[in-house]
Amino acid sequence: MDPIGNPFAPGAGTPPPELAGRDELRESLRVSLERTRLGRPAKSAMLVGLRGVGKTVLLDRIRQDAEASGIHTVRIEAPEGRSLPAILAPQLRQALLRLSRLEAAKNHAVRGLRALAGFASKLKVTYQDIEVGYDFDPEPGLADNGDLEHDLQALFEQVGLAAKAAGTAVALFIDELQYVEEEQLAALITAMHRTEQRQLPVILVGAGLPQLRGQMGNAKSYAERLFEFPEIGPLPDEAARQAIGRPIENEGATIDDDAVERILALTEGYAYFLQEWGSHTWLAASASPIRRRDVAEASTQAIAALDESFFRVRFDRCTPKEKRYLRAMAELGAGPHRSGDIAACYGAKVSSLAPTRSALITKGMVWSPNHGDTAFTVPMFDEFMKRIMPGDDWRE
Repeated sequence: MDPIGNPFAPGAGTPPPELAGRDELRESLRVSLERTRLGRPAKSAMLVGLRGVGKTVLLDRIRQDAEASGIHTVRIEAPEGRSLPAILAPQLRQALLRLSRLEAAKNHAVRGLRALAGFASKLKVTYQDIEVGYDFDPEPGLADNGDLEHDLQALFEQVGLAAKAAGTAVALFIDELQYVEEEQLAALITAMHRTEQRQLPVILVGAGLPQLRGQMGNAKSYAERLFEFPEIGPLPDEAARQAIGRPIENEGATIDDDAVERILALTEGYAYFLQEWGSHTWLAASASPIRRRDVAEASTQAIAALDESFFRVRFDRCTPKEKRYLRAMAELGAGPHRSGDIAACYGAKVSSLAPTRSALITKGMVWSPNHGDTAFTVPMFDEFMKRIMPGDDWRE
């Protein structure tokens, strides 16, 4: 098959050729965004799920939908080691500058920019990584207490007032929210709560690993009443078939049903894996129709590609002790597993491994679906661990 015509798009956050199985959620969030624009009650949303299920792609598509309808959006990724004020401030500045160009919203937007100047200058003492341009002098007493929870509320209120005057809404799209520290996450939740109480058109659509729900609940007990937490999982079989079949058909080719079924079995419906197998199967096929034997030939290349990119980049971030912990989990299977069982397989006491488990949770490698349980955040990571650390050499 012509590699130039390969329709599949394996990559970090790369939009697939066919975004299948997500229409219902997109429509639900479209309604929430439109209600927010009208000043009507609407819950913000946190998209939660494992790595590779397509959260980032979905977040970006919902943002595109919002922009197309005239809603002002802000797109942020929360990396490890950066503060929430540092990643928010430059993007809020851009949103306020856009709103300031609209005559109806100009005064409110300018006041918002003054609030931003006070916010950033005072909080830079605590969060040294804040870097943002100042377009206006700060207004004394406006978002300048130096207390994140108080000042973020005041700043969001000004953003909401500017959006309301413009007859629009500001939608914040924040990816990887599980990396935001609890105190800062609490301030974000409080600020969103305040805009909801004042019926201001500000809405948050976030995405993160499954532990995000618990993190937000710990940060503010009312978080689960303030937000929806749709779980993004593997695609249902019919949607997975569409994700493979339609891009191939759009290139004027076909794929046998049994070849599609084999891809579904190998990928378990995970969006990223579907793209990886689809891409390598296309390259392995000599002609249309694509057959099951092409899938078999492609699987070796697909697994190697996943091992060197999707899996390996996460493995390499771990210490030797953390790798042993993950290998002990893999020895037990896909999981989740009880901490005691992991410790027994590892050959250590549960208490001695608690810091290792905690570090892996912080790094986003594992999460706790229930008290005392531990599960991988990356699908099929148990199989990868057995490939990269085979046999019993990993045991001390």
